[in-house]
Amino acid sequence: MGADARFDLPEVDAFTRTYWDAAAEGRLLIRRCGACARPHHYPREFCPHCWSEDVTWEEASGRATLYTWSVVHRNDLPPFGERTPYIAAVVDLAEGPRMSTELIGALGTGQGDLRAGMELTVAFREGAPVFRADEVSFG
Repeated sequence: MGADARFDLPEVDAFTRTYWDAAAEGRLLIRRCGACARPHHYPREFCPHCWSEDVTWEEASGRATLYTWSVVHRNDLPPFGERTPYIAAVVDLAEGPRMSTELIGALGTGQGDLRAGMELTVAFREGAPVFRADEVSFG
């Protein structure tokens, strides 16, 4: 890896380009199965529930609730070292799928205000979806 390698941005391929292009425009996409009607995330070319290949892109509302989180105090991979501490989180999207993400904002001592089930809203950093708390000011 070169000196300017980054580990926080995806390697976009032909299949995921739709997802990342939408994210760059400030839209969060999920996939929905035409056979069983269940949504899923991360984007796959088949339904992880029934294995159907009848899946389509759908714009998500951008609303979620916090499922769990961890405060990361050390990460040597660029550019995470510059962001520590940060909050790695798992959220439940309003549409149903669970998603790994990051909570953004100046967390500092605000981490004590986090609680499972709190409402979150999607935001985008450099074309990647992250989430912020609706009811807690991170600064």
